[in-house]
Amino acid sequence: MVSTSIETRLFINGKFRPSSSNETFDLLSAKSGLLLAKVYEATTEDVDDAVAAAKAAFPAWAALSPYERGRYLVRLADLIAESDAALARLEAESMGRPVSTYFDATAGSKYFRYFSEAAYPQGGSSLNTPGFVNITLKQPVGVVAAIIPWNAPLVFFCKKLAPALAAGNTVVLKSSEKAPLTSLYVAGLAQKAGFPPGVLNVLSGHGPISGAALASHMDVRALTFTGSNRTGKLIAKMATDSNMKKLIFELGGKSPAIIFDDADIDAAARDTQFSIQLISGQTCMANSRIYVQRNIAESFIDKFKTLFTSARLGDPTDPKVNHGPQADKIQHATVLRYIELGKKTGKLITEEQSASGLYINPTIFRDVPEDAQIMKEEIFGPVVIINMFDTEAEAVANANNTEHGLYAAVYTKDLDRAMRVASRLEAGTVGVNCTSPTKGDDMPFGGQKGSGLQRESYIHSMETFMETKSVLIKVAGL
Repeated sequence: MVSTSIETRLFINGKFRPSSSNETFDLLSAKSGLLLAKVYEATTEDVDDAVAAAKAAFPAWAALSPYERGRYLVRLADLIAESDAALARLEAESMGRPVSTYFDATAGSKYFRYFSEAAYPQGGSSLNTPGFVNITLKQPVGVVAAIIPWNAPLVFFCKKLAPALAAGNTVVLKSSEKAPLTSLYVAGLAQKAGFPPGVLNVLSGHGPISGAALASHMDVRALTFTGSNRTGKLIAKMATDSNMKKLIFELGGKSPAIIFDDADIDAAARDTQFSIQLISGQTCMANSRIYVQRNIAESFIDKFKTLFTSARLGDPTDPKVNHGPQADKIQHATVLRYIELGKKTGKLITEEQSASGLYINPTIFRDVPEDAQIMKEEIFGPVVIINMFDTEAEAVANANNTEHGLYAAVYTKDLDRAMRVASRLEAGTVGVNCTSPTKGDDMPFGGQKGSGLQRESYIHSMETFMETKSVLIKVAGL
C-alpha cells in the first residue's frame, strides 16, 4: 500500500511542489517488494527552476556572516538528530538498511553542527611585491549541485550540503531514485529550521534527466557527486562541455585488506567481516578483497567465515536483524551475476544462494585469479574474495592492481612494516589495524586513481566549495 504520509514532492524555493510534468516514478520497498511511494520526477524545467531559485538566493545568503549562517545549520542539526527513528525507518523501507546499524542521523547532524561553528575561511596577505600589499580572498563559488547515492543518502546529504552552505553557497541536491525519501524529509526539516527560500533545494529523479541537467547547467559553478566511476566520467564530460564547473567526486572502490601473520587474527576477522557486511555489502569502501599471509590463511578464513555467515537476515526494521536486502531488483540481479562469474574462476566456500526476496547470503570466494572480473569490478554486495600471499611485496602489488583507490587496510603488529605498507598502498585512506568504515572526521577522505577527485571531511571540505582570489593593492610610498 502506498503511504500517504511520506513527502514525495520536489522542494524548490522553500516550498514543496509537484514536478512540472506532474509525473511520478514508483518506489518499491526493498523489504516487502510492494509499492512504497509514488515520487515526483524532476524535469529539466524543474532543474532550471531550482537553479534559478538558488542563484537568486545566493547574494543574500553569501552576505550573511558565518555566525548568522551557522544559526540555521545548528537548528537543522538538532532536528536531524531528533528525527533518528523516522529517518532510519525510511531508509529501512526504501533501500533495506537495517535499523540496528543505523548511525546516519547522528553522523549527519554532526556535519551541520561542526560547520555551524567552523565556517570562518581565512585568506592570506603578502608584502613580497615592493610597493604592494597583496591579499587573498576566500569566496563562495555560487550555486552548488550535489548528486548523492542511495546506500547512505542521509550521510551524503549532510557531508556535502553542510560545508557548501556554510561557505556561503546555495545548493540544489538530486537524490538517488532508489532512496529519495530521507532527502525530502530533511528538506522539510530545513523548512522548519527557517532556511531562506532558495538556499536549499531538493530534487528527486533519474540521472539521465535531472542529473544530466545539473551537470550541464551553466549557472551551476561546482558539482559534488558520490557514485560509480562510470557515472562520474559522464558527469565530468558534461561539466567540461558546459562551463568547466568545479568537480568533487567520491567514486567506486575495490578496497583491499592485507593481513600479516603477526596480526591479531580475531580482530582482523571481526573488522573485515563488519566492513563487507555493513549495509549488505553496499558501501563503496567495503573491503571486498582480503589478502592473508599463507601460514595463517586457514585459521583466518575459518574465523571470518563463522562471523560472516552468522548474519541475521530479515526485516531491516527489526532491531535484531543486521543483514538486510539489496536495494532493489537491479542491484540484486547484479550481485547474483557476479556470484555466477565467481564460480567460474574461484572457489566458493559458502553455501549456494538460498535467500528469497532481495536478500543475498554472505558469500566468500577464495583462490581467485588476480585478473578475474570479480577481482576488478565493484560488486556492491555481501561478496568477498580471500586470497593468500607469501611476501610483503606480493601483497602490496596485488592490492594495488586495480584502478580503484578509495580505502585500504593493513593488519600487523610491526610498526615499521605498517608504515612501509601504508605509504605504498594506492588509496586515499589506509587503516592500520582497522578498516572501513573507520575514518577520522577531521582527516581528508577521497580516492586516488579512478576513485575520485578532491577530498571531503570536516576541515578540508569547505575549501572545495570556495574560490581563491588574489587582490593586488598598490600603496604609494610603501
